[in-house]
Amino acid sequence: MMEMDITFAGGKKVNAQYKGFTHHTDQSASEGGGGSAPEPFDLFLASMGTCAGAYVVYFCESRNISTDGIRMTMRMLQNEKTHLMETIDIDLFLPPEFPEKYRKAVVRAAGMCTVKRTLVNPPVVKIHAR
Repeated sequence: MMEMDITFAGGKKVNAQYKGFTHHTDQSASEGGGGSAPEPFDLFLASMGTCAGAYVVYFCESRNISTDGIRMTMRMLQNEKTHLMETIDIDLFLPPEFPEKYRKAVVRAAGMCTVKRTLVNPPVVKIHAR
């Protein structure tokens, strides 16, 4: 089992220590925080985009394709009532010299992102007071 430590750093700051890194979060000033770090949900969204991007990198590396000129944009549509994301669109922009025969395959590779696949098959989340 993997383990992550969550600590409270004062105010609205909550940090996560995992695999030797500390991930800092804070709430925006409009939510009573200091705005000194990303909000936790922003990190969640960034994890999806960067995860998909990492799969693009792996795909390209395994075929000796340069990632120069490749970029991605992620757009999110939020439900006004629930404040949950309803749609997340990731656009993968490939340069003209990207091999045509790999265009569909690199999109499939980005879709193999572990964050996305976890959302499709969500884990059971249990919270305990000890």
